[in-house]
Amino acid sequence: MIGYILNKVFYAFITLLGVVTVIFFLFTVLPGDPAKMMLGQNQTAEQVAIIKQKYGFDKPIGTQFLYYLNDLSPVSFHSNSEADYTYLSPNKYTASKLITVGQTTTVIKMPYLRESFTKQGKKVSEVIAETIPNTFVLAVSAIVIAITIGIIFGIISALYKDTWIDKSIQVLSTLGMSVPSFFSAILFAWFFGFVLHKYTDLEMTGSLYALDNFGDKMTIQWKNLILPAIVLGIRPLAVVIQLMRNSLLEVMSQDYIRTARAKGLSEFKVIKKHAVKNALNPVVTAISGWFASMLAGAVFVEYIFGWNGLGKEIVNALNTLDLPVIMGAVLVIAIVFITINILVDIIYAWLDPRVKLS
Repeated sequence: MIGYILNKVFYAFITLLGVVTVIFFLFTVLPGDPAKMMLGQNQTAEQVAIIKQKYGFDKPIGTQFLYYLNDLSPVSFHSNSEADYTYLSPNKYTASKLITVGQTTTVIKMPYLRESFTKQGKKVSEVIAETIPNTFVLAVSAIVIAITIGIIFGIISALYKDTWIDKSIQVLSTLGMSVPSFFSAILFAWFFGFVLHKYTDLEMTGSLYALDNFGDKMTIQWKNLILPAIVLGIRPLAVVIQLMRNSLLEVMSQDYIRTARAKGLSEFKVIKKHAVKNALNPVVTAISGWFASMLAGAVFVEYIFGWNGLGKEIVNALNTLDLPVIMGAVLVIAIVFITINILVDIIYAWLDPRVKLS
């Protein structure tokens, strides 16, 4: 098991390095001067030169890439000269020194995602830390809705195969997979938040936290979670229904199911103890992919519903060309995606003993 996990971690590291390389060069070659973006329209040539030196923008692309890797690495190397970009400034790094050789100090630190262009002096890690909990709550709520309803409807659809119940569920699930999330978000916000507002008491927009009526403190508004969670969960819900139905039908035709029935077990026990567990394998795999992609797919849903999460922050960063925030958000999403895939591989092996840990 340890060898299996180490192997997965190694490939995850290679994948993450590829992601870092792609996002760095993709956003570095974009037209525009980052120093001028940070200073705005009233900058002087002297101010631009200072910013470029401070953030290393005056260096060749290859050197900037090494700086970026050094910022992200938990073990990094820093110059003792204040004029160098890698100077160990406490404003940038919270680090523990290991060793100093000449003018270079080696440290252990948290990955540094740099500072936002538009939020002066604010670290990207702080921006992400403020927004990702809201996105996580939204994604978890959506996936819980998808899993709970999807598995139940998938089982019902399989048990009533080719009946009107099965066909109705199939039509609804196909419709759910076909409709884009942004269209569903607009439709749900308008219909349930505006047309039926006096019955549902739901708002068209709103985030998890809001100021109370006196403007004194932030309060949790759980009702604002309902519509975006349902909208975000529609597509994975439809996929779970289809996968659960098809997988359960395949499992129900296996020899061990017929043996269980021959032993006199009730149909309920056969399905509960023998069929459902084995039918969950493809569902678990699909859920892992959908959960990770929700962090990225929540962009449109969060923006339409005014949900103050990472997705909405990415849209705002794109509008203002806040490249460090975009790069940091993409990197965090990639890390979550890779971590979830590793965990799911382990869970998959536990669910199906036939899977070899190699």
